[in-house]
Amino acid sequence: SMASNIYLVRQRISRLGQRMSAFQINLNPLKEPIGFIKVLQWIASIFAFATCGGFKGKTEILVNCPPLKIIENNTVEATFGYPFRLNQASFRSHPDVNVCNGNWSSHFLIGDYSSSAQFYVTFAVFVFLYCIAALLLYVGYTNLYRDSRKLPMIDFVVTLVATFLWLVSTSAWAKALTDIKIATGHNILQELSSCKQPEVMCYFHSVTSMGSLNVSVIFGFLNMILWGGNAWFVYKETSLHSPSNTSASHSQGGVPPPAGI
Repeated sequence: SMASNIYLVRQRISRLGQRMSAFQINLNPLKEPIGFIKVLQWIASIFAFATCGGFKGKTEILVNCPPLKIIENNTVEATFGYPFRLNQASFRSHPDVNVCNGNWSSHFLIGDYSSSAQFYVTFAVFVFLYCIAALLLYVGYTNLYRDSRKLPMIDFVVTLVATFLWLVSTSAWAKALTDIKIATGHNILQELSSCKQPEVMCYFHSVTSMGSLNVSVIFGFLNMILWGGNAWFVYKETSLHSPSNTSASHSQGGVPPPAGI
């Protein structure tokens, strides 16, 4: 019986090896909602992390000191970008001159929004990688995915979790973006002690457009809708929806699945 057990184990391993090595390109899943939507999710995740993670901007104020005979506006600016640790973005005069005797480099923007921004971008990158793995499975190992009970179920659970995390991460990032806009806008004049000195006049000049960051929030919610909508199509592949999916494998001598989950 020991020999027969070893033989059975070897047979199972060889079957598994055959199924795993049976890499065949099958583009049909890409024509179905489950594959087509996964491609859209992959593209949307790229837009999500690229529009947020690649941002660089600056906010500028004009400073002048009226006692001078010539009123000359000097520009003082603070540059900031992903991951939006604004409290590390100091002001500097351009060119580097001592504008109105203000020690500008000791002044920083206010707020640290790195946790929300990094959570959003990191999650988007993980989604990007998962989409590649899922598409490889759908296209290269179609039969393995369709015949398996576990793989579609794992895919379904990941889809539900991803939908929820898109909602959480995008909402947190949208709130952070609102705060970033306030922290880099007109309000900075109230925070700069050099601007409160007598004889010094400060004017808010400009801040870099945050259109790409607005787009990143839109893509975050778009991703949430895509993943939420895809949940139904992934659910249809699971044994929860159609237990008869595995009937083909039973007829080939497979072990019937246990009743219930």
